[in-house]
Amino acid sequence: MSNKVVLITGASAGIGKATAKELANKGYMVYGAARKLDKMKDLKDLGVNILSMDVTDEKSVSDGIEKIYDAQGRIDILINNAGFGSYGAIEEVSLTDAKYQMEVNLFGAARIIHLVLPKMIENKYGKILNISSIGGKIASAFGGWYHSSKFALEALSDSLRNEVRQFGVDVIVIEPGGIKTEWGGIAADNLLKVSGNGRYKKMAEGFAAMLKSVDASAGAEPKVIADLIYQAITAEHPEPRYADGFMAKEILEMRKNMSDKEFDKMMHSQLGM
Repeated sequence: MSNKVVLITGASAGIGKATAKELANKGYMVYGAARKLDKMKDLKDLGVNILSMDVTDEKSVSDGIEKIYDAQGRIDILINNAGFGSYGAIEEVSLTDAKYQMEVNLFGAARIIHLVLPKMIENKYGKILNISSIGGKIASAFGGWYHSSKFALEALSDSLRNEVRQFGVDVIVIEPGGIKTEWGGIAADNLLKVSGNGRYKKMAEGFAAMLKSVDASAGAEPKVIADLIYQAITAEHPEPRYADGFMAKEILEMRKNMSDKEFDKMMHSQLGM
């Protein structure tokens, strides 16, 4: 059993919900945050404290953090999981949508870090887990702004890790591969809405089908990443990065060993191009 206080954003579905269940079952004091409370009713039934929180809204975030501090006095573990994938050809994604992608996936995480880090440093203990993706190490067609947000989150995590480890705070990046969640279907629908007509139509349709296939069948269960997160937070000396899920390790290894041209060719072959 653990008396550690955990805040998980994006806890209404997928990896966030699976992690909230996992840690609650292991005795952690878990706070699950998301925009829609009704999607977390099952978590509340398991003893998870649920919070309404929009990571793009400063007041929403500060109010949620304050509620936890009022009740517990601290947050020991922060799991920045809230995020989504804005897909479409770069020329067809509006800059308004591009900025919102960065606001959720990057600045949303940074906003919460700003609020929880001072007390972690004061307590000389803390773990900040930023849920990135293998898409934080590779970039595919149609994911330009999504990948930009995750590449940036990885860089932010690296800088932060080297700043705060002197204070007893660990910063850990989690890089999921394909996972059976609603994420892929939503990203595919968004892609077709943005680039399903016009010059990118054929390629977009192939890519959307690939996203949906991972979402529906090939992806790993969200619990795989929940288990990985538990491994990371219980390690005495955690690694800077952990990766798992469908094809995660294989793709990261290929990216490491292939030239840009070789990797581009492999990615295009998956679309029959």
